Amino acid sequence: MLDSFRKASKSWVSKALLLLLLVSFGVWGVSGQMLGGSGTDAVVTAGDTKVSMIDYRLAYDRQMAVLSRQLGQRVSREQASLFGIDQAVLGQMVAGAVLDEQSRVMHLGLSKDRLASLVAEDPAFQVANGQFSRDAFTQVLRSIGMSEDDYIRNRQEVAIRQQIVEAVSDGIDAPAVMLEAFALHSGETREVAYFTVGQGAIEPVAAPEDDVLATYFDANKDAYRAPEYRGITFVRLTPEAILDATSIPEDDVRADYEARLDRYTVPETRVIEQLVFNDEANASAARERILAGQSFEDAVADAGKTMSDVQLGTLAKTDLPDQAIADAAFALANAGDVSGVVDGAFGPVIVRVTAITPATVKPFEEVSDEIRRELALVVANDTLLDIHDAYEDARAGGATMQEAAESQKLEMQVIEAVDAQGNAPSGEAVATIPEQSDLIEAAFDSEIGADSPPINAANSGFIWYEVTHVTPDRDRTLDEVRDRVVEDWMAEQTEQRIAEKANGLADRLSQGETLEQIAEAEGLAVENKYGLQRGANDPDFGAGGIAAVFSGGPDHKGAVASPSTNLYLVFQVTGVSQAVGGAEALGEGVRQGVKTSLADDLLDQMVAKLQTVFPVRVNQSAIQRALSTQ
Repeated sequence: MLDSFRKASKSWVSKALLLLLLVSFGVWGVSGQMLGGSGTDAVVTAGDTKVSMIDYRLAYDRQMAVLSRQLGQRVSREQASLFGIDQAVLGQMVAGAVLDEQSRVMHLGLSKDRLASLVAEDPAFQVANGQFSRDAFTQVLRSIGMSEDDYIRNRQEVAIRQQIVEAVSDGIDAPAVMLEAFALHSGETREVAYFTVGQGAIEPVAAPEDDVLATYFDANKDAYRAPEYRGITFVRLTPEAILDATSIPEDDVRADYEARLDRYTVPETRVIEQLVFNDEANASAARERILAGQSFEDAVADAGKTMSDVQLGTLAKTDLPDQAIADAAFALANAGDVSGVVDGAFGPVIVRVTAITPATVKPFEEVSDEIRRELALVVANDTLLDIHDAYEDARAGGATMQEAAESQKLEMQVIEAVDAQGNAPSGEAVATIPEQSDLIEAAFDSEIGADSPPINAANSGFIWYEVTHVTPDRDRTLDEVRDRVVEDWMAEQTEQRIAEKANGLADRLSQGETLEQIAEAEGLAVENKYGLQRGANDPDFGAGGIAAVFSGGPDHKGAVASPSTNLYLVFQVTGVSQAVGGAEALGEGVRQGVKTSLADDLLDQMVAKLQTVFPVRVNQSAIQRALSTQ
């Protein structure tokens, strides 16, 4: 977000001076300002600026949605807490509050015209021609669950904060000595010699005794806990679900076929060649020579062209952009015929056709089933809302889901048990439907027997659903998951022994044995890597291994886990190459990244200082109430 606040316009000195002014005179105040709610609803208070429970909950839900999309599954509040979502959102609220309070103290504001321009300039609300679209504005806000008033207020707050952020962070340039040091640091490459330690280097791990397994299970019981399962019944109404192809009369199918015969017609195509001349005299002379017996190929050669120059390809008449050429080519009676001189778009032309593929029409019998289904789908779309209303009326009248479905000739489907990730108690994914993730998410937000509104199905359908039972999450017994626990224990022990073996060999390397001596004694092969670069990745070493290679000096040694399962690499740095070109070799992206980091650091310092200027209070009770509000 900060990137959008920066426009190179002011010097580093002016930024530093302004920062000093902000933090020195920030205590100068005027009348208070309240943002979003009363004092009792304030989650964060900074001076006279307050952040309401609604604002906190909105920001929290947005971060939850982002994390859920990244992980590809619905995230619970407990999981979000493990990812630090609650603390991250709180940090955002505090930073925004102190910046808003500073804006208030400095009497910063925004005109209505400027606010309207900012909204109109947002690319998210623009259509293909770059113009603001009211429909796009409404649709985008609805998709993220944000009201128009909330967006306008938040956009105004961000724009006002931006005035401070721009003043502090614009125009920052990284000093040349810093870029030079960064280039030397990031551009250094290393060579390593290494050997791989895997399962073949250790004794096989035997299955554990019962007491060992029980101890391991007790220490890791949460990993084997059974999740909550829910039973779900649902009815899916889509045009395809109510489509009845047998209801379409044969006469209607044939009438549609006749009306759209061009749809089933493959047009005639011809292999066409055109010879273009500079003037009509040369074209006419060439035409006369062809009539006198000269081959078209020789005429092409006389014109100083090759056959590849004159080939247009296999085309239908509508494929030719020049209507005169199209008319001439498709007027020729037989393959091999040559046209007269044609006044083409690029000059006089002689056209030859070398092959003709006649037009074909798919017979009615071949496409009648397809047409019948399409017509039935139109009828289904027309009647879908009537069936929706009839189903809803039946339910409102006391009918069960099964009875309401049967009355409309719909199928009620049953998911016996599924967890929030879409898995059955067996661990396998439940049989899928197109809207499975949405259905399961909705069901886990519902209650047993609750009459919930339908969710969307396909492009124009509905899914009614009902939770029939809930099996709470619980601790599994060892007997339920014995095979899995044994497998996990053996895998852990195997990796531990490989790590111990690799670290032991690395110790021998540090004590004076050479890599080659150790490898020969252990029956391992020494390999080499060249051009490893700091901060990069490698299929054998991985990002962590590369970091370890660069964590020591030019003779650094060690052992690292490979990204591959149960493999460790014992390595020694054998060569170091300095970066060539210095700071000049840094790409613009890297330079901009350094500048952005400097700006971020300065802004972080400003926010930290403002938190000491304006007393910040966090209301944990209000946070809990905000998160408990549905």
